[in-house]
Amino acid sequence: MSATATVLRTEARLFLREPAGNFWTLLFPTLLLTILGLVPSFRTHHDDLGGLRIIDLYVPVAVLLALVTTGIQVMPGVLGTYRERGILRRLATTPVRPATLLGAQLLVHAAAALVSVCLALAVGRLAFGVALPRQPGGYVLALLLVVLAALALGCVVTSVSANVKVTQAVGSAVYFPAMFCSGVWLPVATMPGTLRRVVTYTPFGAGARAFDQAAAGHFPDWAHLGVCALWSVLLLAGAVRFFRWE
Repeated sequence: MSATATVLRTEARLFLREPAGNFWTLLFPTLLLTILGLVPSFRTHHDDLGGLRIIDLYVPVAVLLALVTTGIQVMPGVLGTYRERGILRRLATTPVRPATLLGAQLLVHAAAALVSVCLALAVGRLAFGVALPRQPGGYVLALLLVVLAALALGCVVTSVSANVKVTQAVGSAVYFPAMFCSGVWLPVATMPGTLRRVVTYTPFGAGARAFDQAAAGHFPDWAHLGVCALWSVLLLAGAVRFFRWE
C-alpha cells in the first residue's frame, strides 16, 4: 500500500508539472465554453430550443470535451512514452508492478478530468447563469460511466500503437469523431433525428443525452446509461486484452 501511494503521489506531481497536459485537460474545455458564452446570440433564449440558450447546451459539451481530451489525447501520450522508454519493463524488476503505475495513471487522469468538469460547471453557472443539473444523482452516474469509457478508449489507443508518434496519430484520428459525437460542432440535442439516433449509440453521444436529461431534472434514460456502460465494459475488455507493457 505504501508503494502504491508513493507511485500515485509521484504520478500526480509529474502530471502537474506538465504544462501541455494541464492546459488541455483542465483549462481548454472551460476556455472554449467561455469564448462561446461571450457570443451575445448564444446567451439569447430560443423558442425552438424549449426556451433554452445555446450556452445552456454547450455546458454538457464542455464536460464531455474534458473527458474526451483527457482520455484520448493526454493519457495515451503519457502511457505510450512510458512503454517506449522501457519504464514499465524496468518496473518488473522492482517491488512496484507495472499495473500499479497504470492504475495510478488512470486515477490521476480521472481526477484531473473531474476537476475540469467541476470547473466548467462552475464557470457556466457563475459567469453565464447556466443552471446546475437538477438530477445530480443521474448526472454523476452518467459522468462516471463516460469517464470510464473515455479512459478505457485511451488505453485501447495506446494498445494498438507501436510508438508515441503512432499513438498521437491514432489518438487524433479517434479524437475528432469523439468531439463530433460529444456535440462540439453541433450539440447533440439540436442534431437532425437520424444523426442524433446514430450518435447516441456512441458513449459520448449517449452521455450528452444523459447529461441533458439530468440537467432538465429527469433521471437519464436507462438506454443512454446502458450504451455508456456497454461501451465501458467493451473498451475495458479490449484494453486488458491488448495492452502491452513493452
